Amino acid sequence: MPEPDTTGSSRPGMRARLQRWWLLGIERFGAEGSHVNLVWAAVLGFTGAVATIAFREGIHVVQLLLSEHSKSLVETARSLSWWQRLILPAGGGIVAGLILQAARRFIGAHAASDYMEAIVIGDGRIPVRESIARSLSSLASVASGGSIGREGSMVQLAAVTASVLGRRWAQSAPQLRLLVACGAAAGITAAYSAPIAGALFISEIVLGSIAMDTFGPLLVSAVVANVSMRALTDYGAPYQMPPFPVIAGRELWLFLGLGVVAGMAAPLFLGFLDNAKRGFARIALPLALRMGIGGLVVGGISVYVPEVWGNGYSVVNSLLHHDWLWPAVLILLLAKVVATAATMGSGAVGGIFTPTLFFGAALGLLFGQAAHAAWPAVTSQPFAYAIVGMGALLAAGTRAPLMAILMIFEMTLSYEVVLPLMLACVVAYFVARTTGGMPMYAAVSQREKGTGTESAWQSLEIAQLIKPAKPCVGIDARFADIRRAFVEHPVRYLFVLDGEGIYRGVISLHDVNRRLLGGATPGEPGASDLLRTDLQLLTPQMKLGEALQKFFTHHGERLPVVESLERQRLIGTVSKTDLLMQIQSAAGA
Repeated sequence: MPEPDTTGSSRPGMRARLQRWWLLGIERFGAEGSHVNLVWAAVLGFTGAVATIAFREGIHVVQLLLSEHSKSLVETARSLSWWQRLILPAGGGIVAGLILQAARRFIGAHAASDYMEAIVIGDGRIPVRESIARSLSSLASVASGGSIGREGSMVQLAAVTASVLGRRWAQSAPQLRLLVACGAAAGITAAYSAPIAGALFISEIVLGSIAMDTFGPLLVSAVVANVSMRALTDYGAPYQMPPFPVIAGRELWLFLGLGVVAGMAAPLFLGFLDNAKRGFARIALPLALRMGIGGLVVGGISVYVPEVWGNGYSVVNSLLHHDWLWPAVLILLLAKVVATAATMGSGAVGGIFTPTLFFGAALGLLFGQAAHAAWPAVTSQPFAYAIVGMGALLAAGTRAPLMAILMIFEMTLSYEVVLPLMLACVVAYFVARTTGGMPMYAAVSQREKGTGTESAWQSLEIAQLIKPAKPCVGIDARFADIRRAFVEHPVRYLFVLDGEGIYRGVISLHDVNRRLLGGATPGEPGASDLLRTDLQLLTPQMKLGEALQKFFTHHGERLPVVESLERQRLIGTVSKTDLLMQIQSAAGA
C-alpha cells in the first residue's frame, strides 16, 4: 500500500512524493546529479551576467570621472585635446600598476588566480580578493584608454562568482571546476551575446573536449546569461554585422587564401605580444612605472590615431559599414598592434580575445580590398572578407575553429557566411599549427604538449583518488533505513558491510525505486534481500588504465575500493569524474 501522509489521507504525502522524484532523478542522472548541475548552471548564468554588467557600468563611471563622457572610448579620445590623450593612458597605467603592487603586498600570490588555471590544473577555487584587485586594475587600464579587451575581466568576475557559490554546494573538486566553467561560459556569453560560442569556448579551449555531461551545463549557463543580459540591459551584440552576400563558387578560393594569410599572421601577432612582455620585463622599474610607460606609448600613438583606445568595438563596426582607404586601414592596423603590445606587455590585466577580432577584421578588409581591386567582377564587397577574417584569425590564434565558426555565425545570423567561414577557419587553424607558433591560451598549449603522452598516466595508481565510502549500511539494515539513506545521500548505490567492515555488495537505487513504485511496505525487504554483488572492485595499487577499464562496464559514478581482492575490507570509493580528470591532467603534464 502507498505510505499514508501525516494528515491520515490515503494518498501519498507531498514529502514522500518529492522524495521519490528526487530518488528517480538521482538514479537517472548519477551520483553528483547532472540534473542538479543544470539547476546550478542556470543560477550561475544569471550571476555571471550580473557580474559582467557591474564591471561594464564601473567602466562607464570611471570614464565619466576622467573625461565627462560615457560613450565609446574612441569617441572619448576624439573629444579630448592632444595632451589629454597623451597623459590619460599613462596615468591609468600607473594607477592600475599600483593596485596590482598593493595586491601582491597585502594579499600575496596564488597559484590559480586565473579561471583557466583553476579549471585545468586547480581545484576550482579562485582567490576572491586577488581577483577583485585584478579586476580593479583592469578597470583602471581600460577606462583610461588602454588598448586591451575588457571582456577578460568580465569573464574572470563571472568565474570567481561561480567559484564562491560553488564551494557551498560542490561535492568534489571536479564538480567545482565544472561550476566555475559554467560561470566563465556565462561571462563570455554576456560579453559577446553568443551563447553557443561561449559554451564552446570553454569546451574547446579550457576543458579540451565536448562531452554532454559538461557541455550541457555550459549551454544552460550561457543561455540564461544571454537572456538575463537582454532582460536587465539594452545590451545587444557588440558588432553590428551587415547582411552577408552570397558567395559564388570561384570566390571560395579567395577565402581559402584568406585562411592561409590569417594562419600565418596569427602566430606573428601573438609572438609580437609575447616579445613585448619579455621586453618590458627587462625594464628595471617597478610594475606601476612599467605600466605607465606602456600607457604613455598608447597615448603617444593616440595623439595621431585616437582609434587605438579601448577594445576596438566601434572601429570594427566602422570598418564593416563604411568605406575605408587601404592606407588608413593599414596605418590603423599597425598602430593598434603596437598599442595592444604596449598595454599587454607592460603588465595590464585584460583580454586579448577582442583585439584579435580587431586584427582579423582589419587584415580581412585589406585582403578583400586587394582582391576587389584585382577582380572586381568576381569578388564581393571587402567587408565580407573582414567578417570572415575575424573568424579565421580567431580560429588560428585560439586553436578552436569550431568556436570561431559559431561565434561569427551567431553574430551574423546568416547562412551565407557559413561556407567561406568554415573554409577560412579550418585552413587558418591548420596553417597556424604547422608554423609551430604558441596558441593564445596556455590551456591549449599544455594539451598540445601533452599529445602522444597517453602511456604516461597508465602506470599511475588510484590511491590518491580514494575518498570515504558514503553511505554505508549494515547487512541487517531494514528497508526504511535503506530508503532514508538514499534520500539523505544523492547516490545510485549503498555499500553494504558486515560487522567487521568487510564489503558484501551494494543496494541499487533502481531496485529500491521498483519496490517503492510496487507498493512495498517499510518493513520489507531488508538489505540481504536487495544485495547485489556484480560491481567491479578496485584496489589502492590498481593502475589508472586498469581502473578505467573497470568503469567501461559500469554505468554509475563510483566504484568501491577494497583493501585487496583476498581481504575485501572497504576503504573508500573512486569516482569516474576524478579518474578522468586525473588522466587528463597527467596526459597534459
